[in-house]
Amino acid sequence: MTTTDIHVMRAPADDCFNVAADVERWPEILPPYRWVHFHEKRGFGNGRVEMAAWRDFLGPLRYPTWWVSEMRVDVTEPAVYYRHVDGITRGMNVKWAFQSLPGRTTRVVLTHSWSGPSWPLIGGIAWRHVIGPHFVSAIARRTLAGVAAEAERRANRTERPPVHAHSRTPDSNDTDARHD
Repeated sequence: MTTTDIHVMRAPADDCFNVAADVERWPEILPPYRWVHFHEKRGFGNGRVEMAAWRDFLGPLRYPTWWVSEMRVDVTEPAVYYRHVDGITRGMNVKWAFQSLPGRTTRVVLTHSWSGPSWPLIGGIAWRHVIGPHFVSAIARRTLAGVAAEAERRANRTERPPVHAHSRTPDSNDTDARHD
């Protein structure tokens, strides 16, 4: 069974990919994340990583979630992959895919594939009706929105209008100014 969440980000794919893959910074930029720690880091975006997030409900109610994943990045796709190896979502496969669109925008498709917890009789039902839509997808949508905000902030910070030598406007203190 699969859940898919899609978000169009107003930033180049490289910026979106880099923010999504830099999971150690997520607690700084994504309020739902309580912590992200690599148990074993094998380069940027690669290794065994532990994550914890809050799932907010109505009002002040919050439910703590937690999982451990094998994470890897593929800069040529670009994509970020996870295989959950511990926590209630053990066995879940996750893919963040980044597709460049016109106008410095990126479609990010976040896919979670899993057959549900190994609970006899109710595992699949729990995944389809509770865990998938009310936990996984709910956290994914907030994560996508937060990654988008950071990627867009970075893209706007690095975006500079071109400066042309002949485009400056002379002022009254400019000795080289010519008045026609």
